[in-house]
Amino acid sequence: MTRCALLDVNVLIALHDPDHVHHARVVEWMLEQAPHGWASCTLTQLGMLRIMSQPAYPNALPLAQVMAALARSTAHPIHRFWPCDLSVLDPQRIRADRLHGHQQLTDVTLLALAVAHDGKLATLDQRIPLSAVHGAQTHHLEVL
Repeated sequence: MTRCALLDVNVLIALHDPDHVHHARVVEWMLEQAPHGWASCTLTQLGMLRIMSQPAYPNALPLAQVMAALARSTAHPIHRFWPCDLSVLDPQRIRADRLHGHQQLTDVTLLALAVAHDGKLATLDQRIPLSAVHGAQTHHLEVL
């Protein structure tokens, strides 16, 4: 069973930046994923907006332009918005003893959100530990 996919920040950026090294791969994957839908949340939306509008980003755009592009994408009928209403401090969701460092906090939170919605996290990151999220199984994580 294919599930609705929560796109992490890097996948969202690659989808919206035609010059991104992974743009073609993400677009191809999205065409296959489209019948099952995709999701974003406040964390992923903010991450994309912050990164793509900062001057240090190679293909930086004005914030208003990035916001407009994201608004167009999220207006598509296959998009779902998943409120991020869980806490990284909740031991019923996150296993702190399975985290290897601060850099995994956002990824693990997004994975927990995908599990909570019976979806999957779509990512380019190969270092997300399933064991850090209660109930996470291989079908909850897709590395592109």
